[in-house]
Amino acid sequence: MNKNSYGSRIEKKLRTVLDRGGKGLVAYITAGDPNLDATVELAVAMDEAGADVLELGVPFSDPVADGPAIQAASQRALAGGVKVQGIIKAVERIRRHSDIPLVLMTYYNPVYQYGVEQFAADVARAGGDGLILPDLPPEESGALLQATDRHGVDLIPLVTPNTPERRLPLICQRAGGFIYCVSVTGVTGERASIATDFSAMTNGVRRHSDLPVAVGFGIARPGQAAGVARHCDAVVVGSALVNIIAQHAGAPEMVKSVCLRVRDIKNALTGPEVSDVAAV
Repeated sequence: MNKNSYGSRIEKKLRTVLDRGGKGLVAYITAGDPNLDATVELAVAMDEAGADVLELGVPFSDPVADGPAIQAASQRALAGGVKVQGIIKAVERIRRHSDIPLVLMTYYNPVYQYGVEQFAADVARAGGDGLILPDLPPEESGALLQATDRHGVDLIPLVTPNTPERRLPLICQRAGGFIYCVSVTGVTGERASIATDFSAMTNGVRRHSDLPVAVGFGIARPGQAAGVARHCDAVVVGSALVNIIAQHAGAPEMVKSVCLRVRDIKNALTGPEVSDVAAV
């Protein structure tokens, strides 16, 4: 069981970051891209570089939330023979070297095919802390929610700019770890600018939950992350890191290049750009 009286490992880590005056960084990579050995090496190194939570994408052939960068990463991983069982073993290997909270992001079909109860049990046994399933609405999450509760795994919900206010109580009531606010109406991927009213979005969520609020989709650069962080507790960065992995796949500088971006973004989240709101 990963939860205790202070909340799960995910929530506890993000609250620790906030208490120290910073904002959290949730870093995403696709498991198995370019291979699972590299995923383990990247995870441990990204923890040391400043990532507060690591989101591992489980490659799936029919994603609904992934943009071109992550779709391509998933296809590379699937072509390399990556399976769910192998990813769970990779989580176990990461956990031997790092205490970073680990979240698996996938879709309901792989979980259903694996077996809902067995999936939650194996993720927990390996040292995983949370799950994100963008295609599973709260009304349909009962079986998985019961399984994750039994095994102490957070089920992290998504809120989009189109989510009606009336649905927020149901979404937040069933949440664990943090609430994931999607910054745009669309798929993942780097954006030059994001026009969403983050303040209205995150304040709406805070009216229904005390959990940390993270914003993701489209965030790629340190200054961009700092600007978004003024309105939330953590930012999620994915496609920018996946693109770096793609550019350097198999090369000795891959891990160093990814960690350099992680460190730069984390520094922006602990700097004066967001310090005036970090203690709120």
